[in-house]
Amino acid sequence: MNINSSNIMALAPNTSNKRETVCIFGTGDFGRALGHKMIQSGYPVVYGSRSTQISNLIPKEAEVLSHAEAAQKAAVIIIAIQRQHYNFLTPLAEILHGKVVVDISNNLKLNQYPESNAEYLAQLLPGAKVVKAFNTVSAWALQSGALDASRQVFVCGDDVEAKQMVMNIVRALGLTPLDQGSLLAAQGIENYPLQLFPMWKFPFFLSLGLTAFFFFYCLALDVIYTYIYERNNFSFFIAFTIPNRICPVMALILLALVYLPGVLAAIIQLYRGTKYRRFPDWLDKWMLCRKQLGLIALAFASLHAVFTLASPMRSFVRWRTSKGIISQALNNKTEPLDTTNAWISDSYLALGILGFFFFVLVGITSLPSVSNSVNWREFRFVQSKLGYLTLILCTAHTLLYGGKWFLSPSAYRWYLPNIYMLSLVVPCTVLVVKFVLIFPCIDKPLTQIRQGWERNPKYSE
Repeated sequence: MNINSSNIMALAPNTSNKRETVCIFGTGDFGRALGHKMIQSGYPVVYGSRSTQISNLIPKEAEVLSHAEAAQKAAVIIIAIQRQHYNFLTPLAEILHGKVVVDISNNLKLNQYPESNAEYLAQLLPGAKVVKAFNTVSAWALQSGALDASRQVFVCGDDVEAKQMVMNIVRALGLTPLDQGSLLAAQGIENYPLQLFPMWKFPFFLSLGLTAFFFFYCLALDVIYTYIYERNNFSFFIAFTIPNRICPVMALILLALVYLPGVLAAIIQLYRGTKYRRFPDWLDKWMLCRKQLGLIALAFASLHAVFTLASPMRSFVRWRTSKGIISQALNNKTEPLDTTNAWISDSYLALGILGFFFFVLVGITSLPSVSNSVNWREFRFVQSKLGYLTLILCTAHTLLYGGKWFLSPSAYRWYLPNIYMLSLVVPCTVLVVKFVLIFPCIDKPLTQIRQGWERNPKYSE
């Protein structure tokens, strides 16, 4: 009972009305924003500055003193100053001895110095308890009360009590502390804000490469081929028609690539007979960026929806429609309604609308603000069950629209298949393999493996 109580107390923020005084060295944007947030949370704040003149930008409730006087009034000192100005702290080493010194600095590039700024600060102040924190939060996030990922504060330090004190302050500010261990982790924490969309690089470059490939593919078949063999100048297709073909193709392929690594992982686990062996690195990285692939696919699907809605306004569409009407009038003949084509047309439109609806639903639930409000089972249901339903609907939508060209010789210009045929290869493969995996004779041993059963226990390591 005592153990549980102590654990609860360790996880709970410091809810006492009386807060300890916090000293902030530095009156820049972040120092002022952090001080204002602390004052709102009930902390007395004192600023240490070269100039003790009170600026209009500094919170009125805060006190401004010299560095030495400010440090003496607080047990926690936050260094909101860049590393190149740390030398002024050396004369204060005796005053800062035994105090908690929080380094919040960042660098201009990855691994700018041999050691982290926090480790360098610990060398300058060997008697201080140095903790790295707050460098992953911006001044804007503190002022605006930002949510989700921008609330996460990475904390590391060698002194457990000092680190716990800083984490209590983080919680009191309404932020989420994440303990990263000893001060050796400071280098990685300082590199984190400098990484520009690290999980988006592979999805972005893959999407860019596929988009370029399909663009030149469509350009060759729809513009160059028709100009050479049919003497038709369809160069204006570059502005609208080709993008509206690329977008649905990219959306479908990228959506299939979201679920393909899960299928490959299942096959590997079945082959190995265990879940206790690591997947290949390429598969691990692929699985980690599935969310990003899905969001890019949703962006392409949204563009396709906008292009399709705007299609009737095109001059080419209006010309083709009026040409058909005039042709019927001149021939004094009305084309009867082809109910078969009407069924196919309405069906693929309905499938496309439903597929896009579930696509948006799956995309919304992947956002942190939404995923944090559902439990694990609900999240898995949406991402897996509804995700596969989305893939089925979108594949059926494309199959009804482009499937008719599989048996049409005219569709194979320069002996190359139509772009819609290519787009069906990956999703159909994923769906067929997934369908095989849900057979009871395969699903049962796969479930047992994922629950810890091993065909050959020697691999449990």
